Amino acid sequence: MQVTETLSDGLKRAFTVVLPAADIEGKRNSKLTEMGRTMRLPGFRPGRVPMPVMKQRFGTAVMAEVLEETVDAATRQVLAERNLRPAMQPRVTPVNIEGVMGKGSLADLEFTMELELLPDFAVPDLTGLMLTRLRTEVAEDTIETALTELATRQRKFEDVEEARPAVAGDWLKVDFVGSRDGEAFAGGEAHDIDIEVAGQGFIPGFAEQLEGLSAGEQRTIEVTFPEDYPATHLAGKPAQFAITAKALRRAVLPTIDDDLATNLGFENLADMREAVRGRTQREYDQLSRLRLKRDLLDHLAKLAQFDTPQTMVDAEFGQIWQRIESDRASGQLDEEDREKDEETLKREYRAIAERRVRLGLLLAEIGRQRGITVTNEELNRALRMEASRYPGQEAQVIEFFRKNPNAIEGIRGPIFEEKVVDYVIEMAKVEDRVVSLTELQEEPPVEL
Repeated sequence: MQVTETLSDGLKRAFTVVLPAADIEGKRNSKLTEMGRTMRLPGFRPGRVPMPVMKQRFGTAVMAEVLEETVDAATRQVLAERNLRPAMQPRVTPVNIEGVMGKGSLADLEFTMELELLPDFAVPDLTGLMLTRLRTEVAEDTIETALTELATRQRKFEDVEEARPAVAGDWLKVDFVGSRDGEAFAGGEAHDIDIEVAGQGFIPGFAEQLEGLSAGEQRTIEVTFPEDYPATHLAGKPAQFAITAKALRRAVLPTIDDDLATNLGFENLADMREAVRGRTQREYDQLSRLRLKRDLLDHLAKLAQFDTPQTMVDAEFGQIWQRIESDRASGQLDEEDREKDEETLKREYRAIAERRVRLGLLLAEIGRQRGITVTNEELNRALRMEASRYPGQEAQVIEFFRKNPNAIEGIRGPIFEEKVVDYVIEMAKVEDRVVSLTELQEEPPVEL
């Protein structure tokens, strides 16, 4: 094998590789000979098919297989002999494939190999990192609100016997007919529907206009369907609904006491209160962890000053831009981004893609040097959690991941990243600061 380096520019490398025709022919003949030992063709004894016949019948297909295997092996050999770490799969281009696959005498196989390398860089001193961990304690009124929500889910309903208009929180049983410009539209009619007065989950403005209705009364209301309404012929359009109120009920909430707690599976009210506190605190702590990780990544991004492989940046930007175009097509693009022209958007999101690649490389190098790995137990646990999102299809989901290495990397990667982040946090100096829930929930700006 003859290898000639044709480009060495930053992280970019290119080579021309020539493989002798004799080596390729020898591999092809070996495969044909092996096939011939068991081949059965009309007119020939089993295992006695002459080589010229084998070449005529199977030579082209076998040669294609030999070339693929040979080029793949040669590529790996070039990388290994030169201790090259490619950022992504090298791009291999045959130069004279027609001459090699032709029917005449075989020619040497020549191909070019282009790639970008992973950058070499020193991992910064992690003990010098100064991080701030924001913490929030669960307020008593938050617990009371959560207990009230639990009680609300256990509410019962009773008929309102006295004649009175509906107020917010009541439930009205109604019939309604929807129309536009005096014409009823499909799907706009319903009977005996229970609607919470001024509640959620209906067309905006519909439930609010039920206030003041009494059983037996009628009212026509005006609403506008949301822009993202599933029925596209109604999305964003005004409509009228003729409503007939038929019955009124009110919700009766249980008392928040030991009886409610035991009905919900707790020992007593104190036990339920502590469970609510613990669950809420875990949610706060998860948010605190996300803010701390964001702080860490912002610090690391300033320390990670090295060249990034543009092929990796291009791939990352491609995924980001695909999402942006999808959001734009569906009208879900962030309001801030809607005001920017495409050139500005591409420039900003390419900077984000480059930051992600650089941080990913730095975290990967920290993990490599410190021997951080994802254990089979951790991977299997994550696989089970992912499969649990698809009830009844758990076995198929796990089998899919086992058969698709790229998909399994999508599970392994986040676990590895979190373990490296944990390691860096342990090495850093972390100051705890108690803040309000509002401050904890604030979205910090992206630092590029």
